[in-house]
Amino acid sequence: MTAKPANGLTTEFLSNLNDECAALRAFVVLLENEQRILLGQHTEELLPLAEAKIQLTNKIAALSAARQRYLPEGTSNMAEWLKRNIPQGLPAWQEARQLAAHVQRLNQTNGEMIQIKLRYNQQALGVLYGAAQSTAGLYGADGQPNLPSGSRTLGSV
Repeated sequence: MTAKPANGLTTEFLSNLNDECAALRAFVVLLENEQRILLGQHTEELLPLAEAKIQLTNKIAALSAARQRYLPEGTSNMAEWLKRNIPQGLPAWQEARQLAAHVQRLNQTNGEMIQIKLRYNQQALGVLYGAAQSTAGLYGADGQPNLPSGSRTLGSV
């Protein structure tokens, strides 16, 4: 049986949990912005967003670690612990879990969109590289045209 936290600790815990929810809501907004940018044409806006994601991820990790410090050793089920000790924190915990799941889905989708754009860019670069290679030898060392030959020789089938 775990003792209920003192009133001051309860207030601190709830404040920390609410801060964690606020940070997760901000992360959702950030990932939705990232998705909007990925769907658009101005991908240069992604770089500052990446830095903001790192900072917000660090903040969420720090808030999560702080929340864990309030819990007694060996607490494995946060919802059950909250029901017994700080029932008024249960709605915030449920919101935090829902937000974290939403963040995970958005991040997964954005990662897939980035992979698609990367493949497209690699294919476009391959085409450009191939075109540059085929036009690079238009003139030989003697200044005469040196047109690239096709894959077949004249008269072959």
